[in-house]
Amino acid sequence: MRGFGSGTEHARIGTMTTAQWTPTYGDPFEPVPYRPARMSEEESLATAADLRHRMDTRRTVRMFSTDPVPEQVLVDAIAVAATAPSGAHQQPWTFVLIKDEATKQRIRDAAEEEERVSYEGRLGEEWLSALRPLGTDAVKTHLTDAPYLIVVFQQRYFLDEDGTKHKHYYVDESVGIAVGMLLTALHLSGLAALTHTPSPMRFLGELLERPQNEKAFAVIPVGYPAEDCVVPNLVRKSIDQVLIRR
Repeated sequence: MRGFGSGTEHARIGTMTTAQWTPTYGDPFEPVPYRPARMSEEESLATAADLRHRMDTRRTVRMFSTDPVPEQVLVDAIAVAATAPSGAHQQPWTFVLIKDEATKQRIRDAAEEEERVSYEGRLGEEWLSALRPLGTDAVKTHLTDAPYLIVVFQQRYFLDEDGTKHKHYYVDESVGIAVGMLLTALHLSGLAALTHTPSPMRFLGELLERPQNEKAFAVIPVGYPAEDCVVPNLVRKSIDQVLIRR
């Protein structure tokens, strides 16, 4: 069975060329054939079982090693995320990949300032109680320890060259699906990640000089777990608790 990111596939994908996207507002429907190769039932079952097992080992990590990771792995994972379905195929996302230590420190400083206010009362006791089993606090060392940060922005609307606005549809849903695919790709590539959502996140757009149509969605530190990494002792819901058959 071919694994995720196998050498053969990576060589093929690495040389793949794609057309540049342009807006399609008002364009007529233009169908093209889509006939992917069909897996055998045996291969399909084996692939699904292997994926389920590998994804069950995924954990959110807050203790990162400072060891470097191959940047191309993150670029490929972002490319995977960008294949996500989106409302009207508007692809309303931007991924900012950050390696610069000074920029990471500025993000951490601003995030911790917001987090202190949140943990000192803005979150409310109900939310703080929900967070308590996770062992989180206002100190966010992962923002500087992780070798990379991926800041995901959602594009609320698109601007034509003449400045005309075009609304994007189902933006939250589209970007959420893309982030899920990003986390999956990172995990299957051997990296750990965390979805960090400081509230409010307006500072990210200002700090990273993003245009007015973009709104920060999540900050995702990425790297290897630290040697002394620990995670909360949590239990996932069983398949019987999340699946209903009709």
